[in-house]
Amino acid sequence: MNTLGRFSFIFIFLGFISCEWSATPDYNWSHYLGDSMKMQYSKAQQVNKSNVSQLEIIWTFSSNNADPKNRSQIQCNPLIIDGKLYGTSAKLQLFSLDARTGENLWTFDPFEGNFEDYGMGVNRGLAWHQDEHSARLFFTAGDQLYAINPENGTPIESFGIKGSVDLHKGLGEEAKSLFINSNTPGIVYKDLLIQGSRVSESIGAAPGHIRAFDVYNGDIKWIFHTIPKPGEFGYETWPKDAHARSGGANVWAGFAIDEERGIVYCPTGSASYDFYGGDREGDNLFANCIIALDATTGKHIWHFQTIHHDLWDKDLPVAPNLVTITKDGRRIDALVQATKNGFFYVLDRVSGEPLFPIDEIDVNQSELDGEYSSKTQPWPNGYPPFSRQSITENDLADRNEEAAKFARHIFETTFHENLYEPPSQEGTIIFPGFDGGGEWGGAAYNPVTSDLIINSNELPWRVIMDKVVPVAKGEGRYKSFCQSCHGEKFQGSELFGNVPSLINLKSKKTISEVSEIVRFGKGVMPGISWMPEEDIVAIYDYISGDEDPDNKIKDDSWPYPYRMRNYEKLYAPDGYPMIKPPWGQLTSINLNSAQINWQVPLGSYEQLMDIGMKNTGTENYGGPVLTASGLIFIAATSDEKIRAFDAENGEILWEHTLPAAGYATPSIYTIDKRQYITIACGGGKLNTKSGDEYVTFALPSKIK
Repeated sequence: MNTLGRFSFIFIFLGFISCEWSATPDYNWSHYLGDSMKMQYSKAQQVNKSNVSQLEIIWTFSSNNADPKNRSQIQCNPLIIDGKLYGTSAKLQLFSLDARTGENLWTFDPFEGNFEDYGMGVNRGLAWHQDEHSARLFFTAGDQLYAINPENGTPIESFGIKGSVDLHKGLGEEAKSLFINSNTPGIVYKDLLIQGSRVSESIGAAPGHIRAFDVYNGDIKWIFHTIPKPGEFGYETWPKDAHARSGGANVWAGFAIDEERGIVYCPTGSASYDFYGGDREGDNLFANCIIALDATTGKHIWHFQTIHHDLWDKDLPVAPNLVTITKDGRRIDALVQATKNGFFYVLDRVSGEPLFPIDEIDVNQSELDGEYSSKTQPWPNGYPPFSRQSITENDLADRNEEAAKFARHIFETTFHENLYEPPSQEGTIIFPGFDGGGEWGGAAYNPVTSDLIINSNELPWRVIMDKVVPVAKGEGRYKSFCQSCHGEKFQGSELFGNVPSLINLKSKKTISEVSEIVRFGKGVMPGISWMPEEDIVAIYDYISGDEDPDNKIKDDSWPYPYRMRNYEKLYAPDGYPMIKPPWGQLTSINLNSAQINWQVPLGSYEQLMDIGMKNTGTENYGGPVLTASGLIFIAATSDEKIRAFDAENGEILWEHTLPAAGYATPSIYTIDKRQYITIACGGGKLNTKSGDEYVTFALPSKIK
């Protein structure tokens, strides 16, 4: 090539690089999961199939407050607005970073350095409001909802009481001492913050009423009673006094809003107590419902109940995706609600009518005394499920003799007929498990192709209902309030972020320290503020082996004839699930054709790969995001990796090992025509180490 030719080539190459960068406008990530319609989609195209393999870490940010005992998590999907990133740490500190460099701009600590004493739960994201005068961030920590100035990280004192509102506000006198917080952010509509909550799933649960707060002063502008009061629609689906004593039916998964129509869509959880409903005869509206409300007034527009009289803890785990579907030559504004059971409920966004028939199928009835299980349950048609929904003999593990023997024993000694097999004293398999199927990571939607991308878990759990019998007070209280998470033998578990062992409790904690934890909660444990001190002492003595087992009483603190023994994932003795893989999947479904495009395992176990089991998938938490260039980015897996998949065929195009597992949903943004992908690496679930870093990727700097 001559000199002129070489220079021409260089100029053309530089021009191509320049055009590639200049063609990328700046995009914010200004809502939890991307936008108010929960698409989990970015128009960014700079990172594409041909260059995604060149992604590199551009910056990391560490809060330096991960739990050394590996019980902390970060599940935050951060906001990025006009060059600044807003996220939360493992100790629920709110911070702002320069989104180009990761430089810390400010940090707000709601616990003022005392997180170990008062902090609990996780934070999955933030809400943002802006008008012509100012902007404000909303986030929750403990039982407080904060309004924060995004310029300097200080509370906006005109909101509530010196910048915060107690989340008990508006729930009634009976709820003031009950546990409440909010893991998932509310959603802003005009000058309202529509807010959900997390409440206890046992007895003594607060009601999950939906409230809209004035973004300026924190006043409640409207409230929708998810457990209806006398004279309200749905009241007849509960016992007459349920509104005064029942709890749950809360929106913990977040909201979606059709801003043009002014409709907010609210997915609710189950009623409390989760596994026995003898005190809540009826279908229990508005538990387990997709509720469409007028976002301005809170007025009921329509609802659809996905489970009647829930006995399986099958909360709706994520806000619906608002989509537009072509069916029979007609464009329909719809919503897609993913469920823990692996169903898609696809409904007309305006009327609530299903796009395909949803049958009411007959189901087996509970044999527990005093239970009122529903005779039928909804079963959607049209859209295929995105995970397995039953276990057959062919599904049982056969990777080694020990696993096969365990799986066969469980299969032959428990009920496992279908999704709606009621809890039993003998044992009932819950599959997909309590965490899905679908979970809080949600689904990503491409508005151009009408493809929906969702990750799922396929892990069997078992529920056993024990008959309540007279025992010593401490043993009874422990079995009622502690055993489901800490285990029959105080061993703890990896559920909910590694529940600690209580073995040798007296050498670790004084009774006053234990009393404080029980009353106010700690970590993922909700507080039981109403429990008498003598009961806490009795539990402490029982765990420590100091209680007289012959001092038997009627367990009058537990109002039901049964209680669930413990949350039990059905792992074989080798530490892996009792069924054949995949145990975690990524699925693409086209919403126009109602057909699955592809389905691939998500994640892997190094130990199993060494023996030839390469495509197992892992249990996963956190969701996918899509880009206009045809890429899917997702972390979520216990192998501590983030991956990019080809949205067309599910092929892995890139992966990178993270400092800790990214049990969160990534955020995608562009600044100065450069595209970034950021993920919170908090770990702390599934027996993985805790982390405290946000890791951000981009292509190498452009040629100058």
